[in-house]
Amino acid sequence: MSEEEDYSHLDTTDEMVAEGRSYTGVMPDDMPKYMAKTILGIDLFNLRVGQMACWLTVPVFVSMFYEVVARHFFNAPTMWAYDISRMFAGAMFMLGAGYALSKGVHIRADFLYRKWSIRRQASVDLTLYLLFYFPGLIGGINACYKYAYKSWSQMEKGMDTAWMPLMGPIKTVLVIGFALLLIQGISEVLKCVYAVKHRRWP
Repeated sequence: MSEEEDYSHLDTTDEMVAEGRSYTGVMPDDMPKYMAKTILGIDLFNLRVGQMACWLTVPVFVSMFYEVVARHFFNAPTMWAYDISRMFAGAMFMLGAGYALSKGVHIRADFLYRKWSIRRQASVDLTLYLLFYFPGLIGGINACYKYAYKSWSQMEKGMDTAWMPLMGPIKTVLVIGFALLLIQGISEVLKCVYAVKHRRWP
């Protein structure tokens, strides 16, 4: 195979599906102002939250680096590195979920979706948001709130490691993450409504 192999023939349609969903700061001129302001406001909010959530990688990397050095070079393993890494990684995942949705990078059956017209894509998305997405998230928020409230009221501790960290903070992050997804869903529904009417994504 030549070192300068031409890969331009490869199908990148799957990747392109997500490209049109990123935050641009500009909405079409024919979009109602209330709709444009709502979409831009929500997308920008989750963009900022996602950017802040990225910084949670720092304590994950630091704790893992410290654990490896302490364990292998000083024979002094920690009780807290594993818990720190899994909790901060989980928090990063949940807090960045709304941002990921705004970018259109959540898993979908793109091998079918990419072949549909924009109006059909938007119609299917809109139907699924209303029938499954919002009810599911509302149920998730309700359940996670109960878990978080109970965890804080009982000062619950994780019993699967020797460090036994408090579980209230990470369970609260679950509620916040679901709430961010719920908020972003409003923006996505408005985008679908526009796409159904105008046959193009905003």
